[in-house]
Amino acid sequence: MAQPVVFIVSDSLGETAELVARAAASQFDGHRATFHRFPYVDRMETVDEIVDRARREERSLIVHTLVVEDLRRALNEKAQAAGIPVVDIMGPMMAAWMQVAERPPRLQPGLRHQLDEEYFRRIEAVEFAVKYDDGKDPRGLLQADIVLLGVSRTSKTPVSMYLAHRMYKVANVPLVPEVEPPAELYKVPRNRLVGLIIRPEVLQRIRRERLRAMGLSEDSSYGSMRRIQEELAYAQRVFRELGCPVVDVTNKAVEETANTVLEILARGERDDRGRR
Repeated sequence: MAQPVVFIVSDSLGETAELVARAAASQFDGHRATFHRFPYVDRMETVDEIVDRARREERSLIVHTLVVEDLRRALNEKAQAAGIPVVDIMGPMMAAWMQVAERPPRLQPGLRHQLDEEYFRRIEAVEFAVKYDDGKDPRGLLQADIVLLGVSRTSKTPVSMYLAHRMYKVANVPLVPEVEPPAELYKVPRNRLVGLIIRPEVLQRIRRERLRAMGLSEDSSYGSMRRIQEELAYAQRVFRELGCPVVDVTNKAVEETANTVLEILARGERDDRGRR
C-alpha cells in the first residue's frame, strides 16, 4: 500500500500546518508519510493545482492554514468534492476568536512573522542547522547550542531541524570508524553534546530501505549487520571518550527524541548553575 501523502498549504510559510500535521502523524508511524509544503499560496489556480495533485495520489490529505476567506473556502470545498480529507487549522480557531474578540479578524497572511523577533531567531537557527549539518564545517561546533553525534541514519538531521524550529542552533557530526572526529568536538562543553544510538537490527532495516530507495543492492556493506555493529561500537567508544549522554532513538518519533535532547540540555544547565 502506498504511503500517505500530506499536502501542507499556507498563504504564509506553512510552518504551523506542518508542525501540527507531523505531530499528529507521529501517532500513526508518521515517518512513513510523505510531506509536501506549498507556502505563499495566493491564487485560486494554485489551489486547483494542489487539489488535482492530491487527487492523483492513492492516499492523500490536505492540511492548511489559509486565512484569506475565498481561498480557504475554495480549498475546503474542492478537496471535499474530490473526496480528499482536508483539515482547516485556522478556520475553526478564527471562528472561536470571533466569539470572544471585540473586532473582526484582519485576514492578512503572515502577520505573525512581521517584525517578529522570534521568527527571525528561528530562521537563523534553521540556516545554522543546514550550514553545519552532517559535519560539513566543524568550525560551527563551538557556536552550537547542541551538537548531535551518531552513525548514519540515526535521525541526526531531522532532530537538528526540529530543534532549529524551536530556535536552538544545532550542529551534527556523523561518526564513521575510518574518519577521526573533528578536533573541535573535544572542545565543546559536555553539556552541549548528545550521542544518538539505535538497535542494530532496526538500523539495518532502515539502511536497507534506504538502499532500495536509491536503487542499490541491499547486500552492500552499508546495510550489513557486521558493518553496523562495528559502527555502533565505534560510536559508543566516542561517546565514552567525550563523556556525553546518549539517547536511544530506536522506534522514537523525531519529536520524542528532540524533547529528550532538550531535557538533557536543561539538566546540564541546571548542573552548571549548581556548581557555581
